[in-house]
Amino acid sequence: MGELRFYHLTEVPLERALPVMLERTLERNQRAVVRGVEPERLSFINGKLWTYGDASFLPHGMEGEDDPADQPVWLTTAATTPNGAKTLFLIDGAETSADEIAAMDVTALLFDGHDQAAVEVAREQWKALTASGQKAVYWAQESDGSWAKKAESGG
Repeated sequence: MGELRFYHLTEVPLERALPVMLERTLERNQRAVVRGVEPERLSFINGKLWTYGDASFLPHGMEGEDDPADQPVWLTTAATTPNGAKTLFLIDGAETSADEIAAMDVTALLFDGHDQAAVEVAREQWKALTASGQKAVYWAQESDGSWAKKAESGG
């Protein structure tokens, strides 16, 4: 069964936290899919992945471009992993299933702690997925931007 992680963003916004997480994924020679719900938001994230750091380069592609299978990171609104990814990042309330989590090594659900609607969606996702027997870990940002494990479901 794959790992399910909830990341409560309070100190660093998604567009700064996600590139770091994607870099770590690629450093482990893994591929990733970033699933969102709005194509415009994914276009924004796409732009940030090109410009977030002067010395950084994250090879990636997004929905509407050619050759998703060749991309180590793929941005999409679809419930697919066309690049063979085993790491799934869910943003902006994107959903998953217990079966999909089981097929992944890691599923990371990132949500904005300053957006009450996003917090409520994440709570509902936690309840639904853990009620189905899925083990989950909740991580919250510390004031310095580091992560602290705050809760874990039994699974």
